Amino acid sequence: MNYDIVLERLNNIEEQVSSNHKEQWLNLKGVSKYTSLSVSKIRRAVTSGELKTSKIGGRLLFKTRWVDKWLNS
Repeated sequence: MNYDIVLERLNNIEEQVSSNHKEQWLNLKGVSKYTSLSVSKIRRAVTSGELKTSKIGGRLLFKTRWVDKWLNS
């Protein structure tokens, strides 16, 4: 293999790994837009324990992977 090809492949792998480590956080309205569901439906899921959330400074925050897991369950 050519050195340039190996270097290009390593750079692609590095980009993929870096993008996987970035956690995207959404607020309640962001989850509503992301899922096309109402805010009240999302609040019910949080209250019933179906949807995991983090409460920071009185705000509900959600990781996109938590939302995806909830939608796929």
